[in-house]
Amino acid sequence: MELNLTPALQKTIDELSATYEEHIRDIYQSSGITIVRVAPEHIVEIASWLKESQRFIYLADVFGTDRYTSEDRFEVIYNLFSFRDQQRLFLKVWLPEENPVIESVTQVWRSANWFEREVFDMFGIRFLNHPDLRRMYMPEDYDYHPLRKEFPLLGVPGSIDLPSTTPETE
Repeated sequence: MELNLTPALQKTIDELSATYEEHIRDIYQSSGITIVRVAPEHIVEIASWLKESQRFIYLADVFGTDRYTSEDRFEVIYNLFSFRDQQRLFLKVWLPEENPVIESVTQVWRSANWFEREVFDMFGIRFLNHPDLRRMYMPEDYDYHPLRKEFPLLGVPGSIDLPSTTPETE
């Protein structure tokens, strides 16, 4: 597939491909956004290179998705931006259903802290060497991850005390 890239982003993709060829799984565009899927074990190395060498200094977001597939069920997606070149790039990794673990990028971008905590809380993806990996929304002792596809739409009955649906009247 032919990519429709600006000269600055084409340069970044060319250098990334040459430097990390064996760690890149796929490069494609969707809705005008350039996405590079990389080997999860090299996420910190590639993220550091993009920040230091290519000036993708802004980590706008980190989010997870549940692909609900038998292999590489989960995705972690990093939304990067270069103010210098006015370019956006998404890094993506796929993780297995059993023991989804990836190295934290908080050492590259401190802003990853809360993003990774949210992905951990909602999907159960663990981030190694995260400075404070704990739940954000759900109670610490909650056994479930609400954004996984097998999570019931109405929640797990009896798993958490819910307020009454009718207001008390006096």
